[in-house]
Amino acid sequence: MKPDLESRRWLLKSSALGFGNLALSAMLSSESEASPSDSPLAAKKPHFAPRAKRIVFLFMKGGPSHVDTFDPKPLLDRDHGKPLPFALPRVTFAKQGNLLKSPWKFQKHGQSGLPVSELFPNVAKHVDDMCMLRSVHGTNPAHGGALIKLHTGTDQFVRPSMGAWVTYGLGTENENLPAFVTVCPTLAHGGMNNWGGAFLPSYCQGTPIGNASISSSQAKVKHIRNQRIDKNTQRKQLDLIQAMNRDHMEKSEHNKNLEGRLESFELAYRMQTAMPEIQEINGESKQTIRQYGIDDPMTQNFGRQCLLARRFLERGVRFVQVTHSDSEVQWDQHGHLFQGHTKNAAEVDKPIAGFLADLKARGLLDDTLVLWGGEFGRTPTAQGSDGRDHNPHGFTMWMAGGGVKGGYTYGATDDYGYYAAENKMHVHDLHATLLHLLGLDHQRLTFRYAGREFRLTDVAGEVATPILA
Repeated sequence: MKPDLESRRWLLKSSALGFGNLALSAMLSSESEASPSDSPLAAKKPHFAPRAKRIVFLFMKGGPSHVDTFDPKPLLDRDHGKPLPFALPRVTFAKQGNLLKSPWKFQKHGQSGLPVSELFPNVAKHVDDMCMLRSVHGTNPAHGGALIKLHTGTDQFVRPSMGAWVTYGLGTENENLPAFVTVCPTLAHGGMNNWGGAFLPSYCQGTPIGNASISSSQAKVKHIRNQRIDKNTQRKQLDLIQAMNRDHMEKSEHNKNLEGRLESFELAYRMQTAMPEIQEINGESKQTIRQYGIDDPMTQNFGRQCLLARRFLERGVRFVQVTHSDSEVQWDQHGHLFQGHTKNAAEVDKPIAGFLADLKARGLLDDTLVLWGGEFGRTPTAQGSDGRDHNPHGFTMWMAGGGVKGGYTYGATDDYGYYAAENKMHVHDLHATLLHLLGLDHQRLTFRYAGREFRLTDVAGEVATPILA
């Protein structure tokens, strides 16, 4: 039987070029007008002109207190020790007492005059580039549910993470690297689901660099070096595996999951050269090392994470997450609020400020969206004598760069900081806004699975257009 000359199967079987060249074709396809399906990781056109090309999420694990950081409440200071003058939520995480004033003072900064707690003296210098989102809210008061909700849009099911959705929608600008990298992620409260791809093609999932239980200086991609065989032998092995897998894929018709795995194998091979170069920071100047606080034991761990984030971003990685977490207190101060938040803020304040300054100096901040925040905030009421409970009902996150208004405040909580009250921004709205800034319509970014269309924002989500620059 004469083969169909236009058949993809015939082309693969008859080609004399070898499967090694498929990797080269994939790398070159981003420069062509080929269909995105020809190279899953190739950069894809957004739905409309984007304000940002890439995003970095500075995730503060445990839930930093908004009323002690970026949302001052004069009435909370005035009424310290009094009962909350309105009803508590129907579900609370722990028993709460009377109102607890902030132990830190707030001062206005920059031309915009935005108030910032004395916990963040270095970050405060950048308020004119920052957009404060003071009315973010979710539904789940537990760490696990709140983390999954923030990262995937749901606290009930296994769904793709926001980084995976961004990868699916936009691909990467450097096909030698993953489109989505997470540096020192927490393994608790959802673990890999927070950077997983769920039912999206496997190339969409995040690539973890270490985890929160080890120092960022020791964080590496596992098995990045093969100590037993050289790269030429690896290439031959991979070609054989790819040939068998592609034969299977052709016989079973189109299989996106298998196609994703094939691309993952090729990417892993290419990463052996690209990834170690990024993680080697000895070439950075002494000034840069000081700027990120890597020369200081207090800030060196998170500082290195932020520096790695910059190095990934400038090489075309689309979505980077860095996580501040440890095995002791994180930001989860049910007690010892002053000691815990003082320690945590000291560890991240200088690195974040250095990161923002570095992005701006390199011309990257204009088209890089920076997002800061935790899975929820803390209550204005006391837990015990000197702690705060979880509060998903109203808290602060902030954005910088990437097409948002600088020196701007959006939304507000009530007079004591318990509930989102003005221009309320649900987690779905946050996700819709993030995607919009990247040029993606959250209602059009869908994937069909199990008989229905799925999206990051499920059936909700509205873009917060007032924050757009």
